[in-house]
Amino acid sequence: MVVEPEHASVNGRNRSPRPQRSHREVADELRSRIRSGRLRPGQRMPTQAKLADEFGVERGAVRQALRILQSEHLLVNVSKGSPATVADTLERALTGPEASPQPTTVALGGRITTAFEAPHVEIDALCLTSISLTLAMGEPLRQIHAGRIKPARVDVRVLLPSSDIDLAFPAPVDASAAGRLQRSWLTNRNAQGQVLRHNLLALRATHGIDVNVTFRALPFTPPVKLYLLNGVEALFAYYTLTRREEEVDHEYLEMYDVQGTQSMLFPFAQGTGLRDTTFVEQSHLWFNALWETISSKLLLSS
Repeated sequence: MVVEPEHASVNGRNRSPRPQRSHREVADELRSRIRSGRLRPGQRMPTQAKLADEFGVERGAVRQALRILQSEHLLVNVSKGSPATVADTLERALTGPEASPQPTTVALGGRITTAFEAPHVEIDALCLTSISLTLAMGEPLRQIHAGRIKPARVDVRVLLPSSDIDLAFPAPVDASAAGRLQRSWLTNRNAQGQVLRHNLLALRATHGIDVNVTFRALPFTPPVKLYLLNGVEALFAYYTLTRREEEVDHEYLEMYDVQGTQSMLFPFAQGTGLRDTTFVEQSHLWFNALWETISSKLLLSS
């Protein structure tokens, strides 16, 4: 079963049943549509009235969201009088030294989809559970099933924390709950990895694509997350700890944890300057060194 993030209708016909969104949430959703290609360069946006109706917000919130995207060079002609237009120069706005960092859920999907347009897709990831990567695969899988793209080969390598270590996080405030929290994290890690592997390997049977998905275990809890795409792009984010409460085994636990889907991804692309090119190259060296030395075989069933 393909994991598909929910998207609201862009044409304003269906109002979201969720509570009213902030202007930043509206900007995040529209930015995601631009990055994924659902809103194309040169395409005129829906009117502010339609966007306000779709998201269930006031027009002022829509205008604030559009101004944010204009400041990021994703939209042009933002005014009260006419609909804005998606910028023709998206590539410059989405990559390179001037690209703005965005939350993982916003930034990763579109970049993964673009990576899948190559004949040979190579994705390396270092993360805590792979949930963001699993979610980001939804759009390229839809594109493949729709016949819009068809890579010949897909190679995915994922580094995750080992089940044999004491995790630095998530960590319970009450140390006596550490065992339950570790088991909960392990169940989540394994489930996300299994969905990711299943969705990708299914492409062998359905589309004849040569797919390889490999997981290896790290002997430490990674303080950062890293995605390497086709050898030319690196997306880097810090895991930022916060104190929060979550239900584990039908009981709410106070814990120190991260929300990786909201971690801000910093993009680096080869060929857009010495800093970016060097960062991409060094990131590959670092990932390969971990993969080939201290990591070990990872079984998602244990």
